[in-house]
Amino acid sequence: MYAIVDIETTGGYASNNDITEVCIVLHDGTREIDRYETLVRPVVPIPYYIQSLTGISHEMVASAPRFEEVAPQIFNMLQGKIFIAHNVNFDYSFLKHHLLQAGFELISQKLCTVRLTKKVFPGLPSYSLGNLCRHFGIPVENRHRAGGDTAATVQLFEHILKNDGIVHITDFLRRGSREQSLPPHLPKEQVGNLPYCPGVYYFHNQYGKIIYVGKAKNLKYRVSSHFTHNGAGRQRQEFLRNVHSITYQQCSTELIAFILESIEIKRLWPEYNNSQKRFTPTYGLYLYEDCNGFLRMVIDKKKQQLKPLYTFNLLAEGHRLLNRLVKEFKLCPKLCFLQQNDDPCIGITEQYCQGACAKNEDPGEYNLRLKQAIEYLEKMLPTFAVMDEGKHAAEQSCILIEKGKFYGMGYVPAGFSITSVETLKPQITPYPENDYIRGLIYQYAERRPEKKIEFFH
Repeated sequence: MYAIVDIETTGGYASNNDITEVCIVLHDGTREIDRYETLVRPVVPIPYYIQSLTGISHEMVASAPRFEEVAPQIFNMLQGKIFIAHNVNFDYSFLKHHLLQAGFELISQKLCTVRLTKKVFPGLPSYSLGNLCRHFGIPVENRHRAGGDTAATVQLFEHILKNDGIVHITDFLRRGSREQSLPPHLPKEQVGNLPYCPGVYYFHNQYGKIIYVGKAKNLKYRVSSHFTHNGAGRQRQEFLRNVHSITYQQCSTELIAFILESIEIKRLWPEYNNSQKRFTPTYGLYLYEDCNGFLRMVIDKKKQQLKPLYTFNLLAEGHRLLNRLVKEFKLCPKLCFLQQNDDPCIGITEQYCQGACAKNEDPGEYNLRLKQAIEYLEKMLPTFAVMDEGKHAAEQSCILIEKGKFYGMGYVPAGFSITSVETLKPQITPYPENDYIRGLIYQYAERRPEKKIEFFH
C-alpha cells in the first residue's frame, strides 16, 4: 500500500518550522483507497511570503487543530505504508520530526517521484511538479496547497506505473538500495561509481558550482554516509536540495586527502563548509628596522600583507621561541618587545643584553647577532619529506616540509633517488601552507618515523 503525501509548512526545515496543511492519499497501485486532508494550526507565525505562495493565512488556520491533535490519525495512515512524495525527503523529514514530538516514531520505506520520473522519463528539461504536470497534461487545481499537489502527485504516480515504472519502484525498494536516501537530483550512479580508496570529493549544485568539499579514507563509504539520515535542520534540508552531482580526486593516503581538503576549502570557499574557513594562523614573528637602525623582531597577529619568519597558533609558543633566541644570541628583550614596561632591562640585569636598548651598543654589532639568530632559526626549523604509498605500485607519494613550512606534495616514481631537496622539488606541486596542514604532517611524521626522510642544512 502506498501513502502519497504533500504538506504545506511555515518554512524549509522541520526543526524550527511547523506544518500548516497535510494531505494523504492511500493508493493500492491501481486506485485511490482512502484520503485524509486537514489544515493545521501552527505554533510559529506563517511568513508573509508563504501566505502569498500557498494562500494559507492565519485566519484560515485559527480554528484548525494543532498537529498533536491529528498526529494519531496521520501516524495510523502512514505507518507500514510506502511513503511517496515529490522530493520525498522534505515531506518525510517534517512528518517524522513532528510525529516524534507528538510521541509517534514513523518508520516507512520512501519513494521519491522526482527520482522515479527521472528513471522512467529521462532527459526532460525540468522535474518540478508544475513542469511535469504541464509536460504530461496533468490538470492541477489549488497549486501549492496540500490537496491540489497531492492529487497531481497521484496522477503523476499513476502515469509512472502505466509506463513500466514498477520495475524501477521494485529496484528502489530493494533492500540495500539506498535510492530514496539520496538527494532528489543526484544520480545514484555517481555514488555507485565512487572507488573504495582515499580521496577528496566535491558536491556541486545545479549550476555546477562546488558547494561542499570533503575528505575520505574510503570515498564510497564516506559519501554514502552523508545521506544515511534525513535530518530536520535547515542546513541539512538545504544541502540535500542543492546537491546535483559529485566529482572526486583520488588520493593514495588519508593524509594527502586531509591536506588536499584543506587546500581546496580555502581555494574554493564552498557554501556548506564551515570549520576550516575560520582556521588561520594566529601569530607571526616579523622583522623590521627601527628609526635608529636596529633590526627588531616582534610577535604580532598574522598580517596578510607581510611575510613572517615563522607562525604560531599560540602567543605563548611564540614567546618561548623568541625568549630562547634572545638569550642564546644576547639580544635585547626590550627591542624584541618581550619587555614592554619602563623598568630596567631584564636582559642587562641578567647579563645577556649588551645595552642596545640604552644606546650603549652600535646597531651594526647588534644587527649581526640578530641575523645570526635568524639563520639559526632557519637551520633549527626542520626540512624533511614524508614518503608513502602511491595510487599504484609504480609510484610513491611525497610531502615536503622545508624549513618548518609545508612546501607541497605529489607523486614520484617508485624507487626515485632522493639525494636533496632540490632534486625533489621539481617532482612535486607547491601549495599554500597553513598551520593546520603543517600540524597534520608533523603529527603523522612523529607517529610514523619510518616514513620520514630528513634533510640537513
